[in-house]
Amino acid sequence: MINDERVIDNLEELEEFLLAVENGSFGLNNVAGVALATNNADGRPFVAVLDDNHQLLLGRWVTQEVFENGKELVRRGPTKH
Repeated sequence: MINDERVIDNLEELEEFLLAVENGSFGLNNVAGVALATNNADGRPFVAVLDDNHQLLLGRWVTQEVFENGKELVRRGPTKH
């Protein structure tokens, strides 16, 4: 479940979010990956930070445009460091 109602609405924000995860800015432990997914209840897209058991550690809503166009960014990771 995602308790944070903020929405990532462009690819630059998605990249910043990915960088924050990569740099440990959220203080998450056992991060194993990041994926774009849809909520089973309502089909709403989000970016999911997962642990090595594929359990959701952190999620942030994304717009449909970011969901469709951000797949490669999530797959390859952020280019800024």
